[in-house]
Amino acid sequence: MNTLHVKRGDTVVVLSGKEKGKTGRILACNPSDFRVQVEEVNLITRHKKAKNAQNTGGRLQDAGFIHSSNVQIVCPSCNKPTRVANKVVSDVKVRSCKHCSASLDDKKVEKKAKKKEKDTVKKQDKKSDKSVKKNDKN
Repeated sequence: MNTLHVKRGDTVVVLSGKEKGKTGRILACNPSDFRVQVEEVNLITRHKKAKNAQNTGGRLQDAGFIHSSNVQIVCPSCNKPTRVANKVVSDVKVRSCKHCSASLDDKKVEKKAKKKEKDTVKKQDKKSDKSVKKNDKN
């Protein structure tokens, strides 16, 4: 399966093309075609025909897809366009900034840490339950 260096929700800057220099959030990714849809970039006008009185027609603008190599992620902490470095933090592979080494996947690390806490609490509860059962037998 193909993978991209950016994910939905990342803030990116466009490096080339007619929209060069614009920044926006990624709305959708298509890894099989290596294309991403960026907010307010590569706007496409579609004409919609009116179906009835309530559903009016008109010209609708929507963001089109651009190639993922034409965008670069913007680090949320240093606000610079950066390449993505991969690091292992607490047994989790995390994307990080090449400039300031800040994590780009803070939510992922927090989620893993919460899960780890729950697992340790469950293990402690099981151990305490076993010790209570042993004491009851004696």
